[in-house]
Amino acid sequence: MPAIHGWVSGKVQGVYFRASTAKKANALGLKGWVRNLEDGRVEFFAQGQEEALSVLETWCKRGPVLAKVKALDIISEPENPVLTVFDVIK
Repeated sequence: MPAIHGWVSGKVQGVYFRASTAKKANALGLKGWVRNLEDGRVEFFAQGQEEALSVLETWCKRGPVLAKVKALDIISEPENPVLTVFDVIK
């Protein structure tokens, strides 16, 4: 199963980016997590079908309505077999 690890920068905290990412990922049937970083970025890990990962990646380039995404960095990763849902990490 393919997986991606991403970092989103810009105005991405305090704009429901984490909750919106989790909602989108769950709708796509993905497993993983999303969290805020101390430097103001949002980090996420997602695994599932390649087409669903592509949709999530495209969505993260713009994010929710209040977000102002400046950059999205993504790398491919091996899957994590222990993940069963897509969670928001606080």
